[in-house]
Amino acid sequence: MQKPALRTPQILNMCFGFFGIQVGFALQNANVSRIFQTLGADLNDIPILWIAAPLTGLLVQPIIGYMSDRTWGWLGRRRPYFFYGALATTFALFFMPNSPTLWVAAGMLWIMDAAINVTMEPFRAFVGDMLPERQRTTGFATQTFFIGFGGVTAAVLPFVLTEWFGVANTAPAGQIPPSVKYAFYFGGAMVLTSVMWTVLTTKEYSPEEVAAFEKALADQSPQAAAAEKKTPKTAWYRNGGTVLVVSGVLTVLVAQFSLEKELYILTIGGVFFGLLQIAAGLLAQRNQVDNPFSEIMGDLFTMPRTMKQLAVVQFFSWFAFFSMWIYMLPGVAASHYGTLDPTSEIYNRAGNWVGILMGAKFGIAALAAFIIPAFAARTSRKITHALCLTCGGLGLASVLIIRDPAFLWISMVGVGIAWASILSVPYAILSGALPLKKMGVYMGIFNFFIVIPQLTAASILGLLVTRLFDGAAIYALLAGGISLGLGAIATLMVDDKDDQYTTVEVNSLTAPAGPQPRPVAGE
Repeated sequence: MQKPALRTPQILNMCFGFFGIQVGFALQNANVSRIFQTLGADLNDIPILWIAAPLTGLLVQPIIGYMSDRTWGWLGRRRPYFFYGALATTFALFFMPNSPTLWVAAGMLWIMDAAINVTMEPFRAFVGDMLPERQRTTGFATQTFFIGFGGVTAAVLPFVLTEWFGVANTAPAGQIPPSVKYAFYFGGAMVLTSVMWTVLTTKEYSPEEVAAFEKALADQSPQAAAAEKKTPKTAWYRNGGTVLVVSGVLTVLVAQFSLEKELYILTIGGVFFGLLQIAAGLLAQRNQVDNPFSEIMGDLFTMPRTMKQLAVVQFFSWFAFFSMWIYMLPGVAASHYGTLDPTSEIYNRAGNWVGILMGAKFGIAALAAFIIPAFAARTSRKITHALCLTCGGLGLASVLIIRDPAFLWISMVGVGIAWASILSVPYAILSGALPLKKMGVYMGIFNFFIVIPQLTAASILGLLVTRLFDGAAIYALLAGGISLGLGAIATLMVDDKDDQYTTVEVNSLTAPAGPQPRPVAGE
């Protein structure tokens, strides 16, 4: 029994929820630094405050992935997480711009990011669940289109509210401008309605059907079969002990030489990870049956080779984008507008323009999402992704060269192309190397390689900007451009066993091959 190809309306319905998710995510990325500075945060403290976002994803996504692999209820397998995550995200978006103090805002970032992750993580596995291999690149590209569409909507909301509807864009010191508040309110409504559309219009396969698909794929790749192996108990203690000792020594050195406190994010994080490995080994040895904690940790060490190679690509890619999210506004405001005062009218004008630039990035990504599968069919997914990352690296680096902020949209063309590829091609490559019954947990573990570079950026970017770049935040974008270039090189070393499927996918949105699927609710 093979999965049937889905029709265009079905693919659109199952991916539409990502529109709302991205509205919330983009509002967070474009405005949280602005909210922090408005509430009194120092520029050098912003990376530490942002640490909530990657840490939350690190904890939440593998847990939600593991749980969603095992959830079967009246809403299905993944849709319960869409439903409840959307409710929580909407609440967080309504409350965030009303935070009375900096530390309340920092706490709300934890809550908002956790809610977004609960909603977002199962959507990645959803494509693997519902689509045959030949349609997965198209499925992830469709998600990327809605991500781009949602990003454009979120990025221009404050600007539209100010310029078209006269909503105030400034406020007294310590207060969030009304334009930002109303943008978050509209964003919350969009999250709820779009995710509920996917929940109500898409019916998941039953456990029996999923079991039949897995049986038909019993001859899956050696990589996927290797991912089913158990981690030897001695490996927990050996690996965990090594990480614990090395990280402990580095923590002592940071303290001894009075280095920047941000470095503790990496060193103490390493200590914690070493302890987690040892704890997983102890639990696995004590319990005859697998426990969720040890199983997730074990899956981390038995992940397929392709996933390990993609992890390197993801590290360089997400380090670059995290640097842009943190430093795009302060860098452009200082270098192109000549101010770092978040209460000034010119700074807020810079903030609105950066929002437009982020919107341009998302708009380009939405268009590129449908060009990427066609280009990959004529070259390969690896070459396509490497070229896209190169375009993004050149785009970020060009922010230093372009002096007139009106022309910074040119930089965003390259960045948008890279963003479209980052959100689709690695997942399309990865899904073909994973066992079907662990699609959720491995998609969650794959998020580690989004989070780890963000934690690294939060640890060292402040140090680089302060000591190496003499406080000029704009140079953090150059560091991001170089990182994308390294990611392009790493992409060429990835094994992509299913690359031949891209030749089938070019026209799959208009004329999918294969038998017609069973009816989908809501059509």
